[in-house]
Amino acid sequence: MTTPLPDFADLLAAAARIAPYAHVTPVLRSRGLDELAGCELHFKAEHLQRAGAFKFRGACNAVFALDEAQAAAGVVTHSSGNHGAALALAARLRGIPCHVVVPAGAVRSKLAAIQAYGATLHECAPTIAAREAECARVQRETGATLVHPYTDPRVIAGQGTAAMELLNAVPDLDLLVAPVGGGGLSSGTALATAGSAPNCRVIGAEPSGAAETFASLQRGERVTEFTPDTVCDGLRGTLGEINFELLRRLRVDVLTVDDAATLAALRLFWQRCKQTIEPSSAIALAAVLAHPEVFAGRRVGIVLSGGNVDLDNLSALLSK
Repeated sequence: MTTPLPDFADLLAAAARIAPYAHVTPVLRSRGLDELAGCELHFKAEHLQRAGAFKFRGACNAVFALDEAQAAAGVVTHSSGNHGAALALAARLRGIPCHVVVPAGAVRSKLAAIQAYGATLHECAPTIAAREAECARVQRETGATLVHPYTDPRVIAGQGTAAMELLNAVPDLDLLVAPVGGGGLSSGTALATAGSAPNCRVIGAEPSGAAETFASLQRGERVTEFTPDTVCDGLRGTLGEINFELLRRLRVDVLTVDDAATLAALRLFWQRCKQTIEPSSAIALAAVLAHPEVFAGRRVGIVLSGGNVDLDNLSALLSK
């Protein structure tokens, strides 16, 4: 492995670096959901973060960690949603160019959000290989620094600040649940927990239709050959190498959840809390509700990762 793993010191540095820009999001409670889940739930409301998702933390840390020469050439990434918008906003705050490679067929509302923050879009075929090739081309032509959505150590450290804030606000949690896609949030959450609440157990919530992280941890090696099939569009990425290594070293467990349970949890949270979260957030609550034997009677933190729902397709989503 050539990329160094971030550590808790990197997370502390990230927290200081992004403090002038990122929101300290609230921790939400619901007695009704506590009763249904049979445990005490503390929701870290990252859907209220700037750009509507935790992704702003990592993007902001990566952008403001660049030296002046690097920053002048701008940043580039590939993303069809929250990370692209987050990086575009962070770049705008620093006053530098931002290029986002997007796959053909991406959700229009999310592309509009990326453009609204001032990024230049570059369309490519809807494959990871095509995304990476187009990123490499933009890098060659512009000199921009690549900020990967989840394998960048600066991004991982930034994402971990959400869990660190939650653990500071609720210091005696027994378990902390975070969604798992490419592994940026879950590995950052594990770093935060190991450094500030080592007795708290971290659990990842992953779609059963894109459960390569669960398979990777079971096998002890990274699984990359899979075709994601899930309504959680933010959790379709392939688990990163350094993310896998952090999850493995920090002994993170993963629970898989089917889309029906995730959408049921989405409806439930909207109804009880009057808050708009996206399916990729709701999966963490769904994991708790689907596995009462793990969570019963415990104090549980849940990272609500984002709230960027495609309103144009809302009726289709809720009818599934």
